Amino acid sequence: MSAPAMGTTKTAHTDVAPKKKRGPGALATAYLVIYNVVMTAGWLVIAVGLVRAYLVRGSYHGLYFSIEKPLKFFQTGALLEVSGCRPRIVPSSVVLTGFQVLSRVFLTWAVTHSVREVQSEDSVLLFVSAWTITEIIRYSFYTFSLLNHLPYLIKWARYTFFLVLYPMGVTGELLTIYAALPYVQKTGLYSVTLPNKYNFSFDYYTFLILTMVSYIPLFPQLYFHMMRQRKKVLAHVEEYKTE
Repeated sequence: MSAPAMGTTKTAHTDVAPKKKRGPGALATAYLVIYNVVMTAGWLVIAVGLVRAYLVRGSYHGLYFSIEKPLKFFQTGALLEVSGCRPRIVPSSVVLTGFQVLSRVFLTWAVTHSVREVQSEDSVLLFVSAWTITEIIRYSFYTFSLLNHLPYLIKWARYTFFLVLYPMGVTGELLTIYAALPYVQKTGLYSVTLPNKYNFSFDYYTFLILTMVSYIPLFPQLYFHMMRQRKKVLAHVEEYKTE
């Protein structure tokens, strides 16, 4: 990453790479700081909403309805990350980042929003909780990195919590898609059948199954990409401590 380890001014000890890279300009940096601050605040609102709803209800069942609107808004806002700005800040794969963002937006709108029967499923709370914690940490990490003052605690959380949160989120996502399958098959949601004037057919039920299968090759790539980043970060931290 572009920020020095633990806020140090030593340019040789960057977050993950020894070579200094040209960062975004002043205007781009200002825009990205504002974006990441807003997104951090947004996911904090979601986190507070979940906790408050739990305290009021005394149960974790159906908590999705208490944060449905902010979840849709801020998760959809993540589409801005698929632009060309983000790779200049962190060495993320465009393909993996795109898959992660688009899959979450897809799950938010094309599954959870479209199939109301799954909104009360516990699996929804599972991935929403994982997303919320992950995004609070991630956007805080980006904000402090852009300001060149990255606290070690946030860096540690960024490269440690994902070990549990990523599998937790993926499990919730897959279970939610699976729970939506009977409704989609019964109603033909978003499916297009022949004959029609476009001579085109689309089976949304099959598409959802293929989406679930796509997690098999793509999730390990994302997970082990983070593992490699974690290894690099820890290596640079240890190198810094020995000097």
